[in-house]
Amino acid sequence: MSRRRKALEHLEITMDILKYKDYEGTAELDMSRGVCRGKILFINDLVTYEAASPADLQKEFEAAVDDYLDTCRAVGKEPQRPFRGAFNVRVPKVLHRSAAVRAVVDQTSLNEVVVRALEAYLADGLRPPEP
Repeated sequence: MSRRRKALEHLEITMDILKYKDYEGTAELDMSRGVCRGKILFINDLVTYEAASPADLQKEFEAAVDDYLDTCRAVGKEPQRPFRGAFNVRVPKVLHRSAAVRAVVDQTSLNEVVVRALEAYLADGLRPPEP
């Protein structure tokens, strides 16, 4: 078992994801300051928000997204869209080769192999790996 896995063994991490206008954001509790806070995910700009209670955090997240979009318009910048449906994946050479060969045998594309693998992973409930 890796040191990281062993260190996290007794922790249960739960993160709620807020959603609005094709953007996602975190919902975190800052115990030291007594506030709920978060940030917009999957964009290069750092956009944060906070609220006094969990009930208000969604409203603050939506206001942050709207402010981000308004600010982009005001400065003439194209707002980042979190996902465009393409990404680079780094895998070991042997895995890359095996997947490519399997795609040829199955008469499909390597892209379809990756899509199927991601769908299977997500259907499995994102459970943590076995030790």
